[in-house]
Amino acid sequence: MLDPLYVASGFAVGLLVGMTGVGGGSLMTPLLILLFGVHPSTAVGTDLLYAAATKTGGSVVHGWSRSVHWPAVLRLACGSIPASAVTLLVLWKLDLKTDAERSLVNLVLCFALLLTATSLIFRKSIMDRYRKRLQQVDARTTLIATVITGVVLGVLVSISSVGAGAVGVTVLLLLYPRLPMAAIVGSDIAHAVPLTLVAGIGHWALGDVDWALMGVLLLGSLPGIIVGSFSATRVPETVLRLTLACVLFVVAGRIIFAELNLSSAIVTALAWSH
Repeated sequence: MLDPLYVASGFAVGLLVGMTGVGGGSLMTPLLILLFGVHPSTAVGTDLLYAAATKTGGSVVHGWSRSVHWPAVLRLACGSIPASAVTLLVLWKLDLKTDAERSLVNLVLCFALLLTATSLIFRKSIMDRYRKRLQQVDARTTLIATVITGVVLGVLVSISSVGAGAVGVTVLLLLYPRLPMAAIVGSDIAHAVPLTLVAGIGHWALGDVDWALMGVLLLGSLPGIIVGSFSATRVPETVLRLTLACVLFVVAGRIIFAELNLSSAIVTALAWSH
């Protein structure tokens, strides 16, 4: 299944991930659902393992450069890994039918996309408003807040594969205002590896992973990430963030529109059957 369009999509997403540092989930999952018609659950499961593979390299580089704050990573993981396991167990127990599962994934995906886009646009104003106040917060409160953040990310990522990128970075910036940006990004990527791996394995157990599709996407995205990483310094960061946020808003709107159309079609069909 070496479809050039899949390879090109992988390259495009990899390029954006390399340039912006935002998780591929916010781009790849909607792309698979909207452009290729992949079932939402399969798109999420495949993207989670794809993310685990692509972020492992980034995590190793940041670890080698000593730009990972391991206490923050461990605290996030203490919340996110159990939350991911519980979320996947609930999904398995509910045994949702195709339409119900599709709607659940799409709704959580839209919420996560809008949250990511908002954090991209308003990150600077949020920092300006709250960062100084949070510098006075004691260590215990920071620890608890980090674990709670992990729980929220664990649930979001397990259902939609989105949230660990821009949202995680924004919260880490607020909770750890004294850390340099490189350490914030490195810690976010290092945390994303075990989270996406655990959630991805869970979706694999539920039968929601297309291995052939993942292989083709990786074939395109790995060169894209390398090219994007080298290009990142040549494009203004504000332009990148605003462009990506606009794309995410449009994608969320498309998914909501498609979901409303599907719901109205189901209601109409039920009305006719009676």
